[in-house]
Amino acid sequence: MLIKNGFVFCDDFAVREGDVYTELDRISEPQSQQEVLDATGCIVVPGFIDIHIHGANGTDFCDSTREAHANIARYLASVGVTSYLGTTMAMKKPVLLNMVRSANEFMDNPVEDGAVMRGINLEGPFAAVEKKGAMDPNNLIDPDYDLFLELNEACGGRIRINDVAPEKPGALDFIARTSEVCVVSLHHTSADYDLAKKAFMLGASHVTHLYNAMNGFSHRAPGLIGAAADLASSVELISDGHHVHPAAVRIAFSIFGEDRVCLISDAMMACGMPNGEYELGGQKVTVTDGLATLPSGTIAGSATPLTESFRRAVIEYGIPLESALRAATANPARVLGMEDEIGSIGVGKRADLTLLDAETLEVCHVVLGGKLLF
Repeated sequence: MLIKNGFVFCDDFAVREGDVYTELDRISEPQSQQEVLDATGCIVVPGFIDIHIHGANGTDFCDSTREAHANIARYLASVGVTSYLGTTMAMKKPVLLNMVRSANEFMDNPVEDGAVMRGINLEGPFAAVEKKGAMDPNNLIDPDYDLFLELNEACGGRIRINDVAPEKPGALDFIARTSEVCVVSLHHTSADYDLAKKAFMLGASHVTHLYNAMNGFSHRAPGLIGAAADLASSVELISDGHHVHPAAVRIAFSIFGEDRVCLISDAMMACGMPNGEYELGGQKVTVTDGLATLPSGTIAGSATPLTESFRRAVIEYGIPLESALRAATANPARVLGMEDEIGSIGVGKRADLTLLDAETLEVCHVVLGGKLLF
């Protein structure tokens, strides 16, 4: 395929006029082509990568069925997200095992017209009750290395991110041990600066949904946010217009730089659906005009896809286009250790491409594994 007449987000993180060639499922060198896609008025970017998503289009990762996984994957592809991590909640061990086993089976036999599940984000069970957010407190447990190994084995070694509150009993040793297996992220925690710093020094490198479910930053108590600014390799950020104020989005990019921020959706089953009643991790959630809340009023995930959160970051919040694109493509690819496969447009990499309207940044076309979806 030849994608011509558009602007391209190149692998040096600049947007310039150019063409993109694909052969089979790979980006290729220029060659004679039979199929041509006219990208006039579009920006050709790598397929978006959502490393934190619980569900979409009326289904949840916790549903643990092939039909649910296929529905989520197809919805994500339809909005320009081509890779993702299925993300858990705080659930009992049998439920977690069923979730990761079903995900493993789906990853072994994916649908061709859906986004690719690249692994699992193990969020939830090791959260602190004081910062539980939308987690069911009855399902929160202390870090358990044997459970982690059992879950990881059940999904074929595909846990990519393991989320932990460092103040939990045994958490620091757990962080040190699991960081040898996957990325360790600090989440749902009341940790102060010193404890968070210690966790980073022991192997944690990532922060789950920056600002949310953690203590705020202040000049005398910088907390996890301050420690992350000093030591974290990457942080997640939700720019859906509900979780984080636009000024705080700009501050995050200013402090952490364009190479450490990963935009995420944190979407749940209401993403892509109308206002109404839904579930997240077994708890009732009400969605009104994009805001998902528990009966207590606590925000419970997002109802906004990653591509829309990206668009808002650029058009409404003033984040430079190139910085926001890195945060939705190259940076999450690096967190996954898959930067040689996805996250940028380069010869030999997988031909997952999203074409955005150059003015509105709405999704116009999606190429998945070298095949034009629409």
